[in-house]
Amino acid sequence: MKVLVINCGSSSLKYQLIDSDTEAVLAKGICERIKLDGELTHQTRDKEKIHIKADMPDHSAAVRLVIEMLLDKENGAISNLSEIEAIGHRVVHGGEKFAGSAVIDDEVMKAIEDCCELAPLHNPANLIGIQACKELMKDVPQVAVFDTAFHQTMPEEAYIYGIPYEYYEKYKIRRYGFHGTSHSFVSSRAAEILGKKYEDTRIIVCHLGGGSSISAVKNGKSIDTTMGLTPLEGIPMGTRSGNIDPSIIEYIAHKDNLSIDEVMDILNKKSGVYGISGKSSDFRDLEAGIAEGDKRCMIAVDVFCYQIAKVVGGYIAAMNGVDAIVFTAGVGENNARVRSLVCNRFEYMGVKIDEENNKQRGTEIRISTEDSSVPVYVIPTNEELAIARETVRLTR
Repeated sequence: MKVLVINCGSSSLKYQLIDSDTEAVLAKGICERIKLDGELTHQTRDKEKIHIKADMPDHSAAVRLVIEMLLDKENGAISNLSEIEAIGHRVVHGGEKFAGSAVIDDEVMKAIEDCCELAPLHNPANLIGIQACKELMKDVPQVAVFDTAFHQTMPEEAYIYGIPYEYYEKYKIRRYGFHGTSHSFVSSRAAEILGKKYEDTRIIVCHLGGGSSISAVKNGKSIDTTMGLTPLEGIPMGTRSGNIDPSIIEYIAHKDNLSIDEVMDILNKKSGVYGISGKSSDFRDLEAGIAEGDKRCMIAVDVFCYQIAKVVGGYIAAMNGVDAIVFTAGVGENNARVRSLVCNRFEYMGVKIDEENNKQRGTEIRISTEDSSVPVYVIPTNEELAIARETVRLTR
């Protein structure tokens, strides 16, 4: 069964065509700078990547270009659209409506639309991608896999905020959490490595990238996570502030004569390690800065790691123990310094890092010593494969 996985961001569209029987990736790519001067990077098995400049005024145009590339005689992976038997979409926000993935129909489309105000950069793009696929392949079943769904198992004590309860009742203001597909995939794989039933494990997943979130997964269910109503809450990230004193918003607005929207733009796009370092949101640039003796780059990384360690320690308490700590995503899979700085704070409980193994990048590996009290792993995430598996499960 060939499954097309679509992941629409605010100005991008990632895709993979996966053979679900072998789980091989037949083709993959990304459309970037949608609404600007569009760029497409596309690759099929055993062939070099190709880069194309193309007009992409919206996500519909991007989907059409993807289909053209998949059908291309030189660089495509299929000869006819009928070979695509199902389409899986990453949808960022599903609110309280969805505790799992769903086959897309009019009711599901309406529910995704209702959550647009909670994810204004992503849900509208997700809807456009779904609609474009529906127009091009109207008889092909489509599935929505929600970033928030995995975290719907959180108890009230974890998702209710300390504000008047009426705001939850009226507007559903609560912690939702994100990166759920990644947290689910990685924690399940960790249970396999441990040789334990998923339902009998306590695993902490550190999904660290441009956007970062940490989750506590107990007995195969998310019981807490760092991102909240929106992806702004949690630890400092690439450009997002993470948790701050809410009064800072008012203080900056008054001091610099800014609107709330302008301050929120600062917290979302100009803060995090980028704001602290004044250099970059890319950890490779921060590493280069540290090598050159840039103090602010070092402070940015130290703040990032300190906040991660605080959360991990709290989640160990929340689960009354932990069977494994796992690092994943771009920074988690590739940055040895971050992993080491986080784990060194758990020496008191017997966590020991194998520095040679920790030097590995982007590969599944145990980075703790054999006598470490808690095993620590790097497990590369694969959200596209997880989406494809969900799509097959619901449509086959």
